[in-house]
Amino acid sequence: MTFHPFDFDGQALEARASGALFWPARRWLIVADLHLGKSERMARRGGALLPPYETLATLDRLEAEIAATDPAVVVSLGDGFDDDAAGRALPDDICDRLRAMAQGRRWIWVSGNHDPAAVCPRLPGASLEQLSDGLILRHEAGTGPDVSGHFHPCIRLAGQRRRCFLVGRDHLILPAFGAYTGGLEVTDRALQALVPKGIAIACGARALPVPVGQGRRAGAA
Repeated sequence: MTFHPFDFDGQALEARASGALFWPARRWLIVADLHLGKSERMARRGGALLPPYETLATLDRLEAEIAATDPAVVVSLGDGFDDDAAGRALPDDICDRLRAMAQGRRWIWVSGNHDPAAVCPRLPGASLEQLSDGLILRHEAGTGPDVSGHFHPCIRLAGQRRRCFLVGRDHLILPAFGAYTGGLEVTDRALQALVPKGIAIACGARALPVPVGQGRRAGAA
């Protein structure tokens, strides 16, 4: 199945197999941690020289989700860019693609720890610290219930590490959508403290829900 339907904080939501969250009642498409421009930032800071294809791959996937869901609003839930300089240095063709995706819809960039400044004026949309409109949306989990990103949750299933949504009573944590992003396993103490019991929804060819917490071994489907 390309998505898994579930309820959180009284709202019916869809965890998409791509790692995007769709809110059908509002027609909101929510993605977290795009980290656009990561290869450029790494090269600029003297890190590994990686092929600069991650931004294109991330935008291809985002474009496909927009085509599939036709959202009225697109929300980037923080760390849309790998740092503020990467956001300002995006090539014109990338900015053009983002503007084309934003045509006819509202676009919101929630600020994250990697990109705390206002969005570059060449890009569509507006910058906000957080959103509170039926659901509280912010980059990093705070006082719940809230929807956030930041931690890049993942889970091991059948020997494979897969990005996942992490859904608990107070927190819904989205996987990183960006192509060059790492992940934190749901068994990590930081994530267990936020979601001691709930479900992980693994991304991939299909969205697969797996119970986690309360002594249940993550990865035991």
